[in-house]
Amino acid sequence: MRPFDYRRADDIDGAVAMLALNPSAAFLGGGTNLVDHLRLGVTAPDLLVDVTRLGLDRIEPLADGGVRVGGTVRNSDLAADRLVRERYPVLAQALLSGASGQLRNLATTGGNLLQRTRCVYFQDVTTPCGKREPGSGCSALRGYQRYHAILGASSACIATHPSDMAVAMAALDAVVRVRGRDGERAVPLTDFHRLPGDEPQRDTVLQHGELITAVDLPPLPEGMRSRYRKVRDRASYAFALVSVAAVLDVRDGTVADVRIALGGVAHKPWRASVAERELRGAPATADSFRRAADAELAAAEPVEGNAFKVPLVRGTLVAVLRELSEETAR
Repeated sequence: MRPFDYRRADDIDGAVAMLALNPSAAFLGGGTNLVDHLRLGVTAPDLLVDVTRLGLDRIEPLADGGVRVGGTVRNSDLAADRLVRERYPVLAQALLSGASGQLRNLATTGGNLLQRTRCVYFQDVTTPCGKREPGSGCSALRGYQRYHAILGASSACIATHPSDMAVAMAALDAVVRVRGRDGERAVPLTDFHRLPGDEPQRDTVLQHGELITAVDLPPLPEGMRSRYRKVRDRASYAFALVSVAAVLDVRDGTVADVRIALGGVAHKPWRASVAERELRGAPATADSFRRAADAELAAAEPVEGNAFKVPLVRGTLVAVLRELSEETAR
């Protein structure tokens, strides 16, 4: 590990200023992803700026019925919060399915959104990786592909985003609030992460020095049910092969509204907008759910090692929507 300087920020503007003055600096929250990368040699910042004492660790109700989650709220606290469990069960379920209890006690909201891929080639500095070293190629294209993308990938990168929390937040239409040198701005979570294109090294739309201060969760209309399901190789502490976050409103046997996000399939939480369009106004039946899943998956481009994900997404999505529709019918 290369030596680095450490400073603790006293306020948000001070933290932003420290990074603005040093292009090799990085924010430090729980460190559950960053410290691993320091040890592996994946990243080597000159300065770490500790942002855990900035008062961003609160979960607060908003006047419109939504909830604001501070950027340094711990994943375990967010999963256990009464408002979150009551209003957004899909988010609590996603958080509890991610990592271990010890890691959830450290990981922060902002850090979870900013965690980088767990692709084995990205984390192995002896192999070519365009996300780690732009222009060096993608070793996964001819290597181990089980956990890789089937949607939105490119010849430069087929890695997937590892977050469970972000998938649920994408289905909830969450908005990320950030502070930078030019002030504050709000970014819809569905626009926050990037697809790889020919710049796989850019994970998000953040500029250097911008700090995630909060995530706003809009209120869900009355009657909407939500659920998160994660399919993985072992029962705990494993990243998703496929995950589904769904929010569904069924009235008189018809889908009045639906929001779906998929994990484990793309470089970002994948909002299944095609499936959503197919479902709105359609009968809440297994046939409708299958047609919507097939419409979304028409754009899938699996590689040899992950072709199984296409039927796995279809089956998981249909199962989750059926369970939610049955709940709303009771």
